[in-house]
Amino acid sequence: MEIKNSGKSSSSVSIREMVQIALLTALTYISVAFLNIEYVNNNVLHLGDSIIFIAAILFGRKHAALSGAFGMALFDLLSGAYAFWTPYTFVIKGVMGFIAGTIAFSGNAKGNNWIRNIIGMIAAGVWMVAGYFMAEAIITGNFAAPLVAVHGNIIQAVSGAVIAFALVTALRKTNYFNR
Repeated sequence: MEIKNSGKSSSSVSIREMVQIALLTALTYISVAFLNIEYVNNNVLHLGDSIIFIAAILFGRKHAALSGAFGMALFDLLSGAYAFWTPYTFVIKGVMGFIAGTIAFSGNAKGNNWIRNIIGMIAAGVWMVAGYFMAEAIITGNFAAPLVAVHGNIIQAVSGAVIAFALVTALRKTNYFNR
C-alpha cells in the first residue's frame, strides 16, 4: 500500500482517508462498546452496524469495510466474552461494509441514490445474518444452534439500517457531505 498526501490512485491511501478510516473505526468501536443493549440469548443490540452503513453511504466501500472490520473485531477482542468471535466478525463486518458501500456507490451514485443505499443495506444485512449463522455453525459443529440467534441478527441489521437512514438524511441536510 502506497501512502500519499494527495491523489486518487486506486492503489494509494491518502492521509485524509487514513484519518477518516481511523475515526470511523473508533466510532464503530465506541458505538458497539458503549451504546448497546444486551438481551435474550446473549444477543446485543448496538449502533455499530449503523456506523458501517453510514460509512458505506457517505464514504464508500473502502472506508466501510476497513472501519467495520477493525472496529467491530476490536470490540470482540477487548470484550473478553466475545473474543472467540473476533476472526469471524472481522470478515463478516468487513464484507458487510464492502457490500453496502459497493452498492451505494454503484452506477456512479456515490451514495446519493436512496434505492441503491437501501438495497445495499439489505444485501449487507442478509450477508451478516448468513455469515453469523455459518460462523456459529462452525463454532458449535451443528446447524440447529445458530437458528436461535437469527432473529437477533435480523433485528440488529434492520435497526442498524433504519438508524443509518435517519442519520444520513440528517447529515446530508448539513451540506457537508454534498460537496
